[in-house]
Amino acid sequence: MQKKPTQTKLFVLDTNVLLHDPSCLFRFEEHDIYLPMVTIEELDNNKKGSSEVARNARQTHRYLEDIIGPYVGKLSSGCPLKSKINPRISGNLFLQTHPIDFDLPMLAGSKADNQILSVVADLKKKQKNRQVILVSKDFNIRIKARALNINTEDYFNDKVMEDSELLYKGSIDLPEDFWEKHSKGMESWQKEGKMFYRLTGPLCSSFLVNQFVYFDFDKPFHAIVRSIKAKTATLQVVHDFSHSKFNVWGINAKNKEQNFALNLLLDPDIDFVSLLGQAGTGKTLLALAAGLDQTLDKKIYTEIIVTRVTVSVGEDIGFLPGTEEEKMTPWMGALEDNLDVLNKSDDNVGDWGRAATQDLIRSRIKVKSLNFMRGRTFLKKYLIIDEAQNLTPKQMKTLITRAGPGTKVVCLGNIGQIDTPYLTEGSSGLTYVVDCFKGWDHNGHITLLRGERSRLADYATEIL
Repeated sequence: MQKKPTQTKLFVLDTNVLLHDPSCLFRFEEHDIYLPMVTIEELDNNKKGSSEVARNARQTHRYLEDIIGPYVGKLSSGCPLKSKINPRISGNLFLQTHPIDFDLPMLAGSKADNQILSVVADLKKKQKNRQVILVSKDFNIRIKARALNINTEDYFNDKVMEDSELLYKGSIDLPEDFWEKHSKGMESWQKEGKMFYRLTGPLCSSFLVNQFVYFDFDKPFHAIVRSIKAKTATLQVVHDFSHSKFNVWGINAKNKEQNFALNLLLDPDIDFVSLLGQAGTGKTLLALAAGLDQTLDKKIYTEIIVTRVTVSVGEDIGFLPGTEEEKMTPWMGALEDNLDVLNKSDDNVGDWGRAATQDLIRSRIKVKSLNFMRGRTFLKKYLIIDEAQNLTPKQMKTLITRAGPGTKVVCLGNIGQIDTPYLTEGSSGLTYVVDCFKGWDHNGHITLLRGERSRLADYATEIL
């Protein structure tokens, strides 16, 4: 009579999973974890330096020391992962304690990936009554594993969501019968030049604080949700920045999403703003215009700090000379382009006035590298994080926690353009913060939908 397979699984971890998330050791609940010796070797090779990968390698070593250090039994029988910090885990950690023969004729040489596959194939033979699964962030090793009939999975625990279509958009389209169902007992009032409505109805409970609602039928209505209590919501009519009289540094909103974005960027009560959108939707231009307005005109912030991940689209251009700011210059082409647009918006000042304005603007904008952000605190600064889709959730946390009193953080990005290996739309730091911050009183998010660059750019985005 054949034995039934045991319920708990054995997960063999590839090095890239540990380098991506050291805490993955405590994410498999009742299941067991197995680390091949080559994984420990690769961790050792990656531990030197100040990069995120090196820090994660060192943190993984610390976790392994915490697990294995106090254990007095034989390693071959497994070290319990349960501890005071992680009491709910009931699985064990196994290390490779015996050499195995490389018996995979399809795979050449003793490459690390092939050694890991050999270990998994060996475990599969020895533990026939148990499901042995290889976990890796590397698609190539997963393809090889499938070819060898080895069970394999991506590491899913870092994913905020499976489908980016489910990501919070920041705005909601109201149905045509909205006023019929929600206008009974409606209250309206004005305060400090702003119009407010208090509505009660079935849709109100599904709203989130600082979410935009719009009704685009016979009488258009665009508002932001200010508070929710059971089935009652308080809405504030948004300011119309599409009108030329209400421009922000010469910039007007070209569509409703841009108008919503400017309302968030210019609201002093909102500390964190995230703008998502494809290339050409105006993310950087709107963020800069609002930043200059509040730094130079209203003097709410002392300066604008711009930072971004230095990931190349093509080949790397090598080492760059100069100071931190000069080294960052090649990455800041988008900033320069947008400053040119903002500087040309006033036609009455002439060339001399424009040059003076340009110098004043540059004196208030600082370009910083992500590499030197740890330990810093920004007071009364307007911090723009560009290309935020290339940040991991951990890097995003490091950056946002730099904010001191009076600082506003603006995250810009397009989750369809991720250039960092092992990051996906579901596991990007930008997706992570949009999902985690939604509904907080001092957070605002909007997804920009329409490109406003040119008809050529719009057509290329759609057709290519």
